[in-house]
Amino acid sequence: MTVQLGQIAPDFEQDTTQGRIRFHEWLGSSWGVLFSHPKDYTPVCTTELGAVAALKEDWDKRNVKVIGLSVDPVDSHHGWEADIAETQGTAVNFPMIADPDRTVSNLYGMVHPEADPTITVRSVFVIDPNKKVRLSLTYPPSAGRNFAEILRVIDSLQLTDRHKVTTPANWTPGEDVIIAPSVSDEDAKAKFPGGWKTLKPYLRLVKQPV
Repeated sequence: MTVQLGQIAPDFEQDTTQGRIRFHEWLGSSWGVLFSHPKDYTPVCTTELGAVAALKEDWDKRNVKVIGLSVDPVDSHHGWEADIAETQGTAVNFPMIADPDRTVSNLYGMVHPEADPTITVRSVFVIDPNKKVRLSLTYPPSAGRNFAEILRVIDSLQLTDRHKVTTPANWTPGEDVIIAPSVSDEDAKAKFPGGWKTLKPYLRLVKQPV
C-alpha cells in the first residue's frame, strides 16, 4: 500500500513503549509526525531519536505529537532508549511503536519491495488534525533526517491552512509569503490591506500574516 498526500492516514492499534494505542485516538486534535526506523540499535537512527526528543518544546508549541516505529518488540525498544539517553544526552520522551508483525509498516508502505523485507525504509509522515497525510518523505540509510526542515514544513502547513497564502522556496517563518492564485486582487485588498508587491500577475508577495 502507498499512502498518498491528502489521504486519511491509516488507523491501527499497536503496542508502544508507552502502552497500547489506537493511532487516531492517540492523535486526538493534534498534528502528528510518524517516523520509522529499519530496526533497533542502528547508528543514524540513534542520533535521530535523540534529536527529536531534544525538540520537545518545538513540537509542543506547534501542537504536534511525535511517534517512532521500529519492527523490533517493546523490550528491545526500551533497551535502545537507554543507549539513546546515554549517547545523545536526552531521554526519549515520545512513544515508539513495536511492529514485529509489520502491520503498520505495510499499512504505510514502509517495506520497500526491493529492500530487505524484514526491515522498514526510513519514512516520515506529517499528519494534520483531520488525520490527513500532508507530507511524506523517504530517506536513504546513510543520511540522517533534517528535523529542522520538518518543523519548517509544519510551520508552512499551519500558516497556509489559516490564510490563503503559499510559501516560497527556502521560506522560514517571518519572511514574505505568496498570495494564493485563487485569491483575486479585489479579494486580496480586503485580506491584505497593507498591500503587496506584484512581480507577475501570478506572483504577489506579501508580509506574512499573523
